[in-house]
Amino acid sequence: MDAEQAKAKLLAVEKELGHAIRVFTNAASSAKPDEVSPSSTEEPDEFYEFTPDDYYRIMSDRIGAQSQILKTRKMREADAAALKAKITKAVIRVHFPDNYILEAKFQPTETLQSLMDLLKKAVAHPDLPFYIYTTPPKEHVKDTSKDFYTAGFAPGAIVYFSYDLPKDLDSDNSKGPYLRDDIISLNGLDLTTEQADPVHPEEPKVVQIPSPVLDSRPPAKKPTKPKWLKL
Repeated sequence: MDAEQAKAKLLAVEKELGHAIRVFTNAASSAKPDEVSPSSTEEPDEFYEFTPDDYYRIMSDRIGAQSQILKTRKMREADAAALKAKITKAVIRVHFPDNYILEAKFQPTETLQSLMDLLKKAVAHPDLPFYIYTTPPKEHVKDTSKDFYTAGFAPGAIVYFSYDLPKDLDSDNSKGPYLRDDIISLNGLDLTTEQADPVHPEEPKVVQIPSPVLDSRPPAKKPTKPKWLKL
């Protein structure tokens, strides 16, 4: 698939789902146990030592927490409003049990229900009930009426997908694949649909600076008091 075909495919899916998405796999989770090096599972002893940097970081966090306590309610609300204004998008990554990850971009003011609606369109079996959760600890996301900012999902968050079926009713469909085949085929494609306006270099402008006009007259002499004048 060339770049033009990949772009057209991404744009078609984006138009259908209403949001820009990206699909990729979790390489760390999909690696085999014998492929994981010991250095990635066991930290050296120095890692657990309490260093001066750790001390200063903890003290800085405590000072920051105390400064928040000393602020008035209006000051805290103003800080929260300023922070909210800086967040322009919410990037949500949904992890599926088969190690596929679906990334979607939302507006911070959209509700979590918009994420659920997108997943219902993207999963292979939308007729099966499902839910999303965060971890650790595992917490079922139940209130989908909250916006992404209020839920703490902006500017970004990681959630996990699971079918909401009793164990005795588990079917083969609930064991994957979880995403539609055409969505899975987007794996690894990451094309930016927004193009910046081309920048045309401009020729430097020559500014004519007028030369200063010199006064040819001799400087005027300051009046001096005659020697014969006595006061």
